[in-house]
Amino acid sequence: MHAGNSLFVLQQARRQPVAASMEIVTDLDTIRTPFPRAHVTIGNFDGVHLGHQKLFDQVVARARQSKGTSVAVTFDPHPLKVLSPQGIRLISTTPQKIELIDRAGIDVLVIIPFNREMAMTTAVDFVDHVLLGRLGMRDLVVGYDYAMGKGRQGDTAFLQCQGEEKGFTVLVLPAHYEQGMLVSSSRIRELVAAGKMGDVRRLLGRWYQIRGDVQWGRQRGGKQLGFPTANLYLSEEDLCPKRGVYVTQVIYDGRQYGGVSNIGYNPTFGDTSLVAETHIFDFNADIYGRPLKINLLRHLRGEIAFSGIEPLTRQIRRDIEVARKVLAKEQQRRLIAYQRSSAA
Repeated sequence: MHAGNSLFVLQQARRQPVAASMEIVTDLDTIRTPFPRAHVTIGNFDGVHLGHQKLFDQVVARARQSKGTSVAVTFDPHPLKVLSPQGIRLISTTPQKIELIDRAGIDVLVIIPFNREMAMTTAVDFVDHVLLGRLGMRDLVVGYDYAMGKGRQGDTAFLQCQGEEKGFTVLVLPAHYEQGMLVSSSRIRELVAAGKMGDVRRLLGRWYQIRGDVQWGRQRGGKQLGFPTANLYLSEEDLCPKRGVYVTQVIYDGRQYGGVSNIGYNPTFGDTSLVAETHIFDFNADIYGRPLKINLLRHLRGEIAFSGIEPLTRQIRRDIEVARKVLAKEQQRRLIAYQRSSAA
């Protein structure tokens, strides 16, 4: 992106294979023999928040202690995408989830395709044929509210009884709280929709992130406004942060930059697409077709329909001034690494 010359559009990335050190299994039939001394956790893990990370920490530690294999089991798509008429707005994409679970040190990630047929599997059959038969599970770690199988029959009490009957141990972790807030995916979705990014960070253990590939856009930000932007078109069916202006941290090619983003419909120009427009500070590089990651740090203000370009430009300058102060403060708190550069 060349400052002052072009405006680019950051579109949501399609699914791509994610390079990971852990083994990734997407077809149970490819598991020829059970994993050695398998220590398993299972869940949807949307967002891979601090509660999920507690599960992974336990599984990894217990597997290492027994010289076994740490295994995480999840589903794709999310079961509510199949079972609920309203669906579900997800915190993380499958590639993001894979990256984060890999980072937790898990040896094997099993991603089970979820469909109506899988939804009819009873909890007993899932334990017998998948967890024991395919994976060779010796030890199971789950959260306090986990349930599996048709009609969610397989709650923690059921799993503990199954363990006693079939010879595997079960550890149930209690609810996890951060600063008095219950850490849960549903709560995080509410906070993202409300624009409360500080609270989101506390429950995720990291900043909330959107990502995608840069493409050509309307070429308005640089030419008309003097603030070239990289834009991410959002789907209203996905989880969308509260509309308005955010302080952001942009990650490109392994380097980090400050920025300011507007998420909304750009009412000043009468646009109808839901877009996240990001102006990257101190940045001058051609990034067409390249991936960006954008962390949302703070919601500054709501979206405003301005009377023209001049008042909009004045407000953008004020937003940038405030955003730089916020970024400097967060850097001092060591919550971000922020660097200035003329090129990436």
